[in-house]
Amino acid sequence: MAAILSEWWVWVSAALVLGLIEVLVPGSIFLGFALGALAMVPLVLIIPVINGPLALAVFAGLSLAAWIILRVFFRRQSGGARIVSRDINED
Repeated sequence: MAAILSEWWVWVSAALVLGLIEVLVPGSIFLGFALGALAMVPLVLIIPVINGPLALAVFAGLSLAAWIILRVFFRRQSGGARIVSRDINED
């Protein structure tokens, strides 16, 4: 199992599957994992001899970083519903 984690296509496949799950399941948790798996591809290509636990730990760290960046970038409005006080059709 550890040898398969050093193959680049495994991480691309994982990113595609996680991206598909993100589209099918509501919520935005799987997008961070998909971006983490996609970020593993250049790392695996640069360091081809990476052991399994280290690869999974780096994947977890990259996924957490991607999730935090996505939360900051796509921050929700904290004000709640917008209250309209003037009708745009009135002159």
